Amino acid sequence: MAVTLEQARRAAYIFLKALLRFGFMVSNNLVAIPSYILYLIVLQPLRLLDSKRFWYIEGVLFKWLLAMVASWGWCAGYTVIEWGDDIKTISEDEAVMLVNHQATGDICTLMMCLQDKGTVVRKMMWLMDYIFKYTNFGIVSLIHGDFFIRQGKAYRDRQLLLLQEHLEKHYRSRDRKWIVLFPEGGFLRKRRETSQAFAKKNNLPFLTHVTLPRLGATQVILKNLIAQQENGTLAGGDAPEAESKPKGLQWVIDTTIAYPKAEPLDIQTWILGYRRPTITHVHYRIFPIKDVPVEPAALTVWLYQRFIEKEDLLSHFYKTGAFPPLQGQTEIVSREMTLSNLWLILVQLFAFLSGGMWYCILQYFYQCLF
Repeated sequence: MAVTLEQARRAAYIFLKALLRFGFMVSNNLVAIPSYILYLIVLQPLRLLDSKRFWYIEGVLFKWLLAMVASWGWCAGYTVIEWGDDIKTISEDEAVMLVNHQATGDICTLMMCLQDKGTVVRKMMWLMDYIFKYTNFGIVSLIHGDFFIRQGKAYRDRQLLLLQEHLEKHYRSRDRKWIVLFPEGGFLRKRRETSQAFAKKNNLPFLTHVTLPRLGATQVILKNLIAQQENGTLAGGDAPEAESKPKGLQWVIDTTIAYPKAEPLDIQTWILGYRRPTITHVHYRIFPIKDVPVEPAALTVWLYQRFIEKEDLLSHFYKTGAFPPLQGQTEIVSREMTLSNLWLILVQLFAFLSGGMWYCILQYFYQCLF
């Protein structure tokens, strides 16, 4: 079929835009990530003197880095509409987010829609696939204290032990509050066939839009972060001491991401912006931690039920273009997530000015030494 002049112009425009966006993204990374690292190197004495203040500053810088990633999608017209419970109301409490996983764009979507949720982004910990350690953002996540989990039966037990040690070492000491977890353990397209075969073998529901979740990481998180209670107070101390201790994990947020026509965004699309403006839909359902079982068998049933509900939510969305009302509600409630263009510009400006400043400083020391 012959290509029309209009189609050729459109293709040329998309290519030029993608090229410019890629160039900006590369330069953005070259100034922002080294600046983040250098700021924290200089602040190491503060870490020894006042670790709480150090991790506060690190969290702010981390949030700004994630805002830069969010801005790449925002300026391409990749926006978010949120449904269900309003998670802003629990932004200062400890929570774990259980998210379905379709593509690399899921992470970018969360980086965007959590920006306006108070202190969440700077106090959150991510659990992600081990391969992300070797991406450009890997060193940032390592410094921030995220956990990289290696998939596969051969590594499973060892990885869960490492996760437990990681939580004990980094979660409280760095004042973390939220954990983002993808319980499916991989992308939908990669795990669907295996999950469906497992479901058929074990007489479990046949799922199309999600896969059956894995128990291990969720169980470790709940076991380690739920405050142990005795007679209404935290175990191991009297009432005044208990009041000064963390309350522990208080909420589980069942998070469902849906893309129009079930066509997920990937990181390449997010960076290059070659897809037309797209609205991603994110549905939240909040569960008090007291309603979440910890015992393995009961927790497995509970997790499976959440993903069966996700299947129903996504089936309804793909048929109607909207999520159904929450139980007990008669109207569909949705909220358009917005970001301040001025704030995003200021964050980008800070990154480039910081990059210029560090370049001048390093150049000065280089000339002094050599």
